[in-house]
Amino acid sequence: MRILLVEDELDLAGIIKQGLAEAGYAVDMAHDGEEGLYMAETYPVDAIILDIMLPIVDGIEVLKTLRKKGILTPVILLTARDALLDKIKGLDTGADDYLTKPFVFDELLARIRSLLRRKATVKEAVIRVADLEVDTASHQVKRGGKSVSLSAKEYALLEFLAYRKGSVVSRTDIVEHIYNEEVEMDSNVVDVYINYLRNKIDKDHRKKLIHTVRGAGYILKED
Repeated sequence: MRILLVEDELDLAGIIKQGLAEAGYAVDMAHDGEEGLYMAETYPVDAIILDIMLPIVDGIEVLKTLRKKGILTPVILLTARDALLDKIKGLDTGADDYLTKPFVFDELLARIRSLLRRKATVKEAVIRVADLEVDTASHQVKRGGKSVSLSAKEYALLEFLAYRKGSVVSRTDIVEHIYNEEVEMDSNVVDVYINYLRNKIDKDHRKKLIHTVRGAGYILKED
């Protein structure tokens, strides 16, 4: 999924971005509230990690503006402050979750997964389609009880389809949500990775799960 990270501490931002990328997320980054607000309003993302103490415009004001404009993207607030009133203010402004620095990175990943499940039509950590299992916590994939080895990008694509199982996902949606900005919309990278997935998920099985909907995109479903 695609995440917007708004954090002015450059070293911390770099560490978080690297960790998220290694976990299979596409990451956009801003280092002040004004830039973060612009990016949140302009580009489609699945979640926002938003520091409270930001230059130019603080995180609470960014969040307040987004909610006033009807932008309901899930937001995790980050702050070095642990006072109860700060947490209450952030949640009352429209934050979906709250994490105090310093934090364990695995906890941040778990909170992101929880937000994405709330947003999706499926709520369980393990998404099942026929005999396919996608464990969104461990990133393990099984088909017919046997483990399937996927690259980070292959897994990201499969997870994106799994969260929207039974629904058609367009090529544009895939590029916007799981690939970084350097991928051109008219490139064939999506088709290439769909073929990679089919070779690993469907090739040795009579029942195919990844289907092309001509002129619309792709769908993960039991045939």
